[in-house]
Amino acid sequence: MHTHPAVDGAMEVSGVGLSGEAPWKKMSAAELEHQYLPSQWVVRLGAEEALRTYSQIGTEATARARATWKSLLHVPYGDGEGERMDIYFPNKAAEGALPFFLFFHGGYWQSGSKDQSAFMVDPLAAQGVAVVIVGYDIAPKGTLDQMVDQVTRSIAFVQKRYPSNEGIYLCGHSAGAHLAAMMLLADWTKHGVTPNLKGFFLVSGVFDLEPVVYTSQNIALQLTLEDAWRNSPQLKVAQAQPADPACPVLVVVGQFDSPEFHRQSWEFYQTLCQGGWKASFEKLRDMDHFELIETLTQKDSVLIQIILKTIFQ
Repeated sequence: MHTHPAVDGAMEVSGVGLSGEAPWKKMSAAELEHQYLPSQWVVRLGAEEALRTYSQIGTEATARARATWKSLLHVPYGDGEGERMDIYFPNKAAEGALPFFLFFHGGYWQSGSKDQSAFMVDPLAAQGVAVVIVGYDIAPKGTLDQMVDQVTRSIAFVQKRYPSNEGIYLCGHSAGAHLAAMMLLADWTKHGVTPNLKGFFLVSGVFDLEPVVYTSQNIALQLTLEDAWRNSPQLKVAQAQPADPACPVLVVVGQFDSPEFHRQSWEFYQTLCQGGWKASFEKLRDMDHFELIETLTQKDSVLIQIILKTIFQ
């Protein structure tokens, strides 16, 4: 049976993650656990303090965003309790004809909330970008399949509500980067709309979920191997054609992310390139897993500059 050559080549690259040679398969349970706990790789603070600081900065940024910008809070994009989003508008805005930046928070699909995730609202809204912070049902309430479906519906909702948007840009952090990456593969036909996707920012994500199955993160997630494979963009992207080959996909990792997080991002970037996506890769110096997003509160941060350049190029 002949396969498409482009697909063939892509499978070879992602084969790094498929073969018995994947480095995580040789790790002890303790080492694998350590590799997949980003807070333990933070240099500037202890692990607990890093997590506490992160949610504190997120909570403060959200309070500031709600006090500063015109917003629609807890907008339902579906019937489920967790299916809510917050939409923040630039002041001078004609409401719909704007670029929309959608953010999906991290927390290993089992913690975090839209209510403490509005990090980037100030610097983006100040430049004329509407920012949408999307909530979804985290585990154990939500399954990973449900979360992927919720994120898909949240994007379709924004497109239907704001059809004159000047581009929808997806950004996810950690587990949220996984959910955003799954949207590269979304089938929009059943949603009755094709969103005007113009860019992806995948920050310190996990794209091959198989190793996660063997960590304590899976106690709440309850992923089977089949669930992990079905929801691994690293495996799926290799078999897909880009819906829009001109849509940029930026894969970002922090210098102080763990070696496994570095491998996850680098291999996903390579698979995207093989598959014909317009991918780029950034390893941000002197940044850990949490600083990547914490610094999005500052208009002069590297990542904010990259985001604005992508939107207004």
